[in-house]
Amino acid sequence: MAGARHVGVGGWTYEPWRDNFYPKGLPQARELEYASRHLSAIEINGTYYGTQKRDSWIKWAETVPDGFVFAVKASRFCTNRRVLAEGAESIAKFLGQGLIELGPKLGPILWQFMPTKKFEPGDFGAFLKLLPPEREGVRLRHAIEVRHESFVCPEFVELARAHDCAIVFADHAEYPAIADPTASFVYARLQQSRSEVPTGYDDGELDRWADCVRDWTAGRSPDALPYVAGKPIDGPPRDAFVFFISGAKERAPAAAQALIGRLDQGQLQSS
Repeated sequence: MAGARHVGVGGWTYEPWRDNFYPKGLPQARELEYASRHLSAIEINGTYYGTQKRDSWIKWAETVPDGFVFAVKASRFCTNRRVLAEGAESIAKFLGQGLIELGPKLGPILWQFMPTKKFEPGDFGAFLKLLPPEREGVRLRHAIEVRHESFVCPEFVELARAHDCAIVFADHAEYPAIADPTASFVYARLQQSRSEVPTGYDDGELDRWADCVRDWTAGRSPDALPYVAGKPIDGPPRDAFVFFISGAKERAPAAAQALIGRLDQGQLQSS
């Protein structure tokens, strides 16, 4: 047995993708439909800036096939605040906008913090207590993306683990990389794609990420990644959510498809 793996990009509306991903002449109204047949996940980023209509959530769920999932980036009003423990009202508003209409197509919720936000154990622990495990019968999974070096400490890892919140592993030139598994799933954001490489990451890099995904879904912790609290022992299988974000964004769909191809090929060879 292995966990599920979902690989995708951030959003589905991006002008350059109409030259190198979407078929020429494809109506914009059908871009999500197309993307969801060639990727296995999309991270919705617009929710970071504003509330979406409930009808939109329903339409998105109806457009994508079974097995496809959306990760949802939480509102900045929940995370960009001096005292996180005072964010209950903003969190409730964000969760109440209709995202549960995705049902089984709802993947993790991404709670992203500013690079200036430092780790304050008491306040951060109080924030994690505000994140519910479900809403109206729909399971909620929470991933935390931190961007300040003060979070690189065992205390943060243990706090996230106690609340079954995944620490986002960020492949980024400036932000800290924390690969410690802290939840029943793994969330990775790969942010160093390059425009001169047709697939964003080169073959060797994609092979390495494919190995990481196989390890994660098998319950192993990849040897090549950095761990704050020491390399964990093997555990149960975990679902893995991997997104090609930022960097050379125009290469993101090609990178995601290349990684999916490697994972599919490996699955066929092992079956």
